[in-house]
Amino acid sequence: MEARQVRGRQGLQWILSGFYLFRQAPLVWILLCFTLLLIAMTMELLPLLGKFIFTLISPVFMAGIMVGCRSQIRGDQLELVHLFVGFKRNTAQLITLGGMYLIGQVLIIGVFMMIGGSSLVDMLLYGKRFDERELMEVMDNALSASLAGLLLTIPLMMAMWFAPLLIMFENMPPVIAMRKSFFACLKNIIPFQIYAIILIVLLVLAIMPFGLGLIIWIPTVFASIYVSYEDIFQSESIPSSDELTKEDNEANKETTENQETTESDRQPKN
Repeated sequence: MEARQVRGRQGLQWILSGFYLFRQAPLVWILLCFTLLLIAMTMELLPLLGKFIFTLISPVFMAGIMVGCRSQIRGDQLELVHLFVGFKRNTAQLITLGGMYLIGQVLIIGVFMMIGGSSLVDMLLYGKRFDERELMEVMDNALSASLAGLLLTIPLMMAMWFAPLLIMFENMPPVIAMRKSFFACLKNIIPFQIYAIILIVLLVLAIMPFGLGLIIWIPTVFASIYVSYEDIFQSESIPSSDELTKEDNEANKETTENQETTESDRQPKN
């Protein structure tokens, strides 16, 4: 399966279509995301080990959510059990992917600390004090470390973006899935730039009302990931949110007409 290049405006369309999927089943989406958050918080109770475990199994949960998105687009209902589908299929490959992601994170943190992030951590977490000359040096090193960490994090995120979906739906090995995901994102760098900018703006707006907007923002992001996968890796174009709404209205209209026809048939004839 080869990735195709899409237009830049598709970055916005992914978000709109993702929001439409959320709007179809908002309560289920909120329950699903809350359950995932609860699992993550429970893992946090295990010192150090909990974070490692959750990172390992996070692609499993992601793959399950993507299965739910596919079911929803195909007309089936999104259910909470979709969150755990990844534990029934391709589990080993998904956990291996989580291990590779964990190794990548550890390496990035190591580079950050080596370049100069350790001094910043000492100052912020442990309250270590520096004089004016040392503080300027610490800030310069911290800036360089942050830029290096960002430059390394972006390729890692590109490699992970579609990898759980390719493993789940195409049965690809983790390494090949990461490679295809990376080059698919690179091939569509402009749509992803537009996508990222819009999501950042929406995130700021979502945080403003005491963070309540995250209830909509998080499910929309999950759904938009699947929409972007379908758009890039599938030959058929993804319908817009207006087209999806039109199809939904036509289906409702057809259902209503069928019900009216059934009721008229049941009425006694004189």
